Amino acid sequence: MMGSINNLWNGFAITLLSTLLTGCGTLDTVSSWVGMGDKAKVRPTELVDFKPTLSIKRDWEAQIGSAGSYVFAPDSDATTVYVAAADGQVAGLDLANGQARWRVSLGQRLSAGVAAGEGLVLVGTPKGQVLALRVADGSLAWTAVLSGEILARPMVQAGVVYARSSDGRVYKLDAKDGKVLWAYSRTLPVLTLREAGGLAADAQAVYAGHAGGRLTALAQTNGAPLWEVNVALPRGATELERIADVLGTPAVNGRQVCAAAYQGRVSCFERSNGNLLWAREWPAGRGVAMDDRSVYGVDAESVVQAFERQRGVSPWKQDKLQHRQVGTPLALNEQVIVGDYQGQIHVLNRLDGAFAARVATDGSPVRGELLPVRQGFLAQTAQGGVFAFKLDK
Repeated sequence: MMGSINNLWNGFAITLLSTLLTGCGTLDTVSSWVGMGDKAKVRPTELVDFKPTLSIKRDWEAQIGSAGSYVFAPDSDATTVYVAAADGQVAGLDLANGQARWRVSLGQRLSAGVAAGEGLVLVGTPKGQVLALRVADGSLAWTAVLSGEILARPMVQAGVVYARSSDGRVYKLDAKDGKVLWAYSRTLPVLTLREAGGLAADAQAVYAGHAGGRLTALAQTNGAPLWEVNVALPRGATELERIADVLGTPAVNGRQVCAAAYQGRVSCFERSNGNLLWAREWPAGRGVAMDDRSVYGVDAESVVQAFERQRGVSPWKQDKLQHRQVGTPLALNEQVIVGDYQGQIHVLNRLDGAFAARVATDGSPVRGELLPVRQGFLAQTAQGGVFAFKLDK
């Protein structure tokens, strides 16, 4: 880890000096800057051959615009898949065959999306706007202006929208008109990752991971913190070494909420009161996923690892994808699924982490979260390819 930090420091010395002199600043997301100063020494692992134990079929594919420097992922309701791109395109695709039901161009850049629910499709902009479109035809329903760039896709449920801005604020908006119902704010560390940290929720609370390694449960009624805990504690002599930002979207399942922090730990807590259930030192590179058996994560070197849900013991890790910029895992049925920087989708057995299947997309990175649907899942690539896959034994 120290070798990577030293290399990163060499590559960013001038930028970091300027940042530290002028106040709070951000670094690009983990996958794009870890090891940048050492490209000649750190190469992605070549893919290994294996005997597939599962059939994966490409059901259909469609195209939306490029993600640019942002992260986009699809969302879906019972019949339609919603996708967006950095150039302002948003589309509703038939879930059965990928054919466009409608497609609009919003005439402005987008930086996050999409989320669907309550009859709306929600996207975010670099100017801090949350745009709500009608699911029927993509027409604009309302616009809400927040206090900073929107990097994480909003979340919508039960008549409200939750969104967060790049300055650390979390907002609750009325789904009818975008009116701000409450806003929660906090002070950011001097240096943070430019990370699209999502929000999770249950019937009582909204869960948000923060820069500096904190996880907060906010009351849905008024945004007051119900509890706040340390996923990891910042450590090190420099601000760069002390980055311990919570990555991705907190995983919520049953009585647990789990999260992982860069250069820190993976930790699980009681949803009701924030009491620590277990924590393991672990240099996370992405957010985590959880099913009824385990918590699954990807470290800063793209090693995929499972942690037993009750005690945090690790039954397996898959190190044959090192340095391939693997994205956040999807736990689906008996599999754990990840995408990588070449658009390869890897299906692992959840019991032992062995490769079960592999399929290609369009050769560009799969940065956004994979979306479970019906008998399979959806993936969106950085070049804007939207792919529907089905799994079959």
